Amino acid sequence: MHTIWLQNPLAVYTANNDDARGGVVVEGDRIVELVAGGQRPARSVDKIFDASAHVLIPGLVNCHHHFYQTLTRAFPDALNKELFDWLVNLYPLWAHLDREAVAVSSELAMVELMLSGCTTISDHHYLFNDQINDAIDIQVEQAQRLGVRVVLTRGSMSLGKDQGGLPPNSVVQSHQQILDESARLLSTYHQQGPGAMVQIALAPCSPFSVTRDLMIDSATLAREHGALLHTHLAETLDENDFCLQQFGLRPVDYLESVGWLQDDVWLAHGIHFNDEEIQRLGQAGIAISHCPSSNMMLASGSSPVLQLEAAGSAVGLGVDGSASNDCSNMIEECRQAFLLQRLQYGSARVSHLDALRWGTQGGANLFKRSDIGEIAVGKQADLALFKLDELRFSGSHDPLAALILCGAKKVDYLMVAGQFKVEKGELAGVDLQQLITRHSLAAHKMVCRYREP
Repeated sequence: MHTIWLQNPLAVYTANNDDARGGVVVEGDRIVELVAGGQRPARSVDKIFDASAHVLIPGLVNCHHHFYQTLTRAFPDALNKELFDWLVNLYPLWAHLDREAVAVSSELAMVELMLSGCTTISDHHYLFNDQINDAIDIQVEQAQRLGVRVVLTRGSMSLGKDQGGLPPNSVVQSHQQILDESARLLSTYHQQGPGAMVQIALAPCSPFSVTRDLMIDSATLAREHGALLHTHLAETLDENDFCLQQFGLRPVDYLESVGWLQDDVWLAHGIHFNDEEIQRLGQAGIAISHCPSSNMMLASGSSPVLQLEAAGSAVGLGVDGSASNDCSNMIEECRQAFLLQRLQYGSARVSHLDALRWGTQGGANLFKRSDIGEIAVGKQADLALFKLDELRFSGSHDPLAALILCGAKKVDYLMVAGQFKVEKGELAGVDLQQLITRHSLAAHKMVCRYREP
């Protein structure tokens, strides 16, 4: 197999304190050797990549997104609103999604993430209509064409306004339809074991959009297939109030009542927990995707990340949907997490290394993946290389700190499973201008259908 030595990086973050100052040797899809500072590989190599101008880190892991929302960035009707009002204004627009909209929004979101250093991408697609019942199939096709690692969640909404939920009835599906499609996707696409490129998880959208029975049956089905479970939880105080009114339970109690308080579950946001609930989540091994930009944009609050980690929960990062973040940049999200958690806990308790850990190893732990998220022998060769040659980095002294503090935006090289997908800042096989044109047209068409009398 082809062997490449990424030689003498300017700086390297391994996520495990191993010495790789002399670089990393990749053979096939795996890391086969770490080279100590001042040393050469113990094995012969076919190619040497000069990394002396690059900061080398594990590929970033995105734990929560909504690809289709890239079509509704900065949408006027949803500006300056908090979560529930924001959703009420956007659900009727999103109901007009079609196949091209799903395809081009998925492609654009994944390209945007890859160019920001992301090698493992998750999406939570929960909105279906008669035109896009195969939305997850479309996403799989786009991911395989781009060659990126994905965890795609088959989301669902079954509790419409008529049943006391938040979504309009036009975007909910029946219980059986959701389960049948979930079973098909798991049987068709879900891969397990080291090196898995496509994984499927089941993801009822939230307590205010699905029935109790769907939560219970989704958990049973996912566990039959060895798949993970995902949902939004405790994102806002309004959600907590809804759970109390609808179920007579706080969100964590509700989670336990439907059999979800287990270690195969990860939650998006996880903000409004009390101390006792944090301990229960940690003891159960439930993971949290912290989404700092979205939480600030919608004024939802800040996840108690350090307390969750201390209790035993894995914490990763998610860019969340581009209608509540308005961009999908994973290295920027690391910086946002760094800043927001410093504001919450103080500058002495949160460092740039914490932000990098959440963006790499934390996400791998969230997905129960022991093959990604670190630079170590035997791990998948998912690697991101950043250059510090822009104005924003001039005068910086610690390259790893500069990556976060000075605000890196774009990767120079990106390797997924041992293959370079981004080289010199360009993603092979993708015409960015053509992609932007197609994406903008899809967004315009969707809004026109929405505005039609």
